[in-house]
Amino acid sequence: MAPGVLGLVFAARALRGFADGYVAVLLPAYLLALGHGELEVGLLSTVTLFGSAFATLAVGRWGYRYPGRRLLLAAAVVMAATGLGFATFTQLWPLLLVAFVGPLNPSGGDVSVFLPLEHTALAAAAQGEARTTMFARYSFTGSIAGAVGALAAAVPDWLVQNAAFGFTDALRVMFLAYAAIGATVWLLYLRLPVVRMEDVVAPAPLGPSRGIVVRLAALFCVDSFAGGLLINALLALWLFERFQMSLAAAGAFFFWTGLLGAFSQLAAPWVARHIGLVNTMVFTHIPASLCLIAAAFAPGLEWALGLLLVRSALSQMDVPARSAYVMSVVTPAERPAAASFTAVPR
Repeated sequence: MAPGVLGLVFAARALRGFADGYVAVLLPAYLLALGHGELEVGLLSTVTLFGSAFATLAVGRWGYRYPGRRLLLAAAVVMAATGLGFATFTQLWPLLLVAFVGPLNPSGGDVSVFLPLEHTALAAAAQGEARTTMFARYSFTGSIAGAVGALAAAVPDWLVQNAAFGFTDALRVMFLAYAAIGATVWLLYLRLPVVRMEDVVAPAPLGPSRGIVVRLAALFCVDSFAGGLLINALLALWLFERFQMSLAAAGAFFFWTGLLGAFSQLAAPWVARHIGLVNTMVFTHIPASLCLIAAAFAPGLEWALGLLLVRSALSQMDVPARSAYVMSVVTPAERPAAASFTAVPR
């Protein structure tokens, strides 16, 4: 893969990470401002993730029939339409429909249909340890952009104080910005070269690697079921309701969690080189999970935030290791399907 193509993929990941960073913080505040309750926030977050899972499964089952560039362009169009839909609709049912169809991401990592498509493109660009490093840089790019995006969650407060916006209208501006980012991502993908099918390994549905992919997907299901109970949108809601945090303070907190997660992913290749990919996944998740459990019983805000920050420094280290491991245990033709089926549990 040419460096210019890698640059396009990384730039698109950064833009999507930035948008996801502020949406995860603003989504519960927006729904509450529209008059919906905590139950609706959880329901919409669940529907959003189910929609992403369905789209990702569809890519794994049928996406091999189409060029990856075309699928990425279609996903970017849906992203732009999602931002417009959230800026326009106020009733719950239209929002649920838009959330199911679109790639809106209420969690802290990339769980959208973009993930398997971009992973497939990256997997062909490097081998062995170099592949783990590339995935670490890819994840780092998304995480650091997401951290900066979390800071942008303070923009609505600024608009209310300095530009005479109503609070709900200020939040709508952020979803319009999400739509504009989707359009920009589409322009980036448009510059990707059209690859002739005879020049590449033809993608295929799962075959020889079906067994290992199914086992990995089951393992990731167990891990992600627990993680799904604490996606960033719901964590932000918990901070709003329990500690009365402001949007600006929550944005600053998620900036630091994203920053810690981003730099931990850069350390993942070094750790994996010394203890292996599987051990990297296991021995960083255990202390991260213990910190999360302890945060629920923290006596005050400072203790809760401290434990969550330590968790953030460890919990994302498995992401590049997991991506590199999946790509290394399947045949090149099965990579799009494998990336999709293992991404769905997330």
